[in-house]
Amino acid sequence: MNTITLRLENVKKLQAKRWDHEDHWDTLNDLLVKELDEILSIDPQNTAALINIGAVYSDMGENEHALYYLRKALDLGSNDKNLYVNLAVVLIYMEKHQEEYLEYLEEIEDKVEDPLTFKAYFDPQSH
Repeated sequence: MNTITLRLENVKKLQAKRWDHEDHWDTLNDLLVKELDEILSIDPQNTAALINIGAVYSDMGENEHALYYLRKALDLGSNDKNLYVNLAVVLIYMEKHQEEYLEYLEEIEDKVEDPLTFKAYFDPQSH
């Protein structure tokens, strides 16, 4: 297993721990962004890292940053289910027109989730 794969596995584990340690939410988000930025400096076309950093930025409420990274993963040809979920989540939070995010939700059914990526948090009651 290569180093980047191991680092992405560790990122996913750290991401899951944020929910257990919400009092350290900002610190853990900063660590995640730093690690994902480092992975992307080594492999700028790593779609798993792009999807994950997009999810973290979405969770931080920085949806413009999130959209930038998620669209980059899409442009690179990623078919990861979490990419499409995260794109829809970000567009909903940005209060885009329903047609803009529904196309991504419709694509989800035939997609498979990459084990190295994760979904952005979505609270449907906040919208």
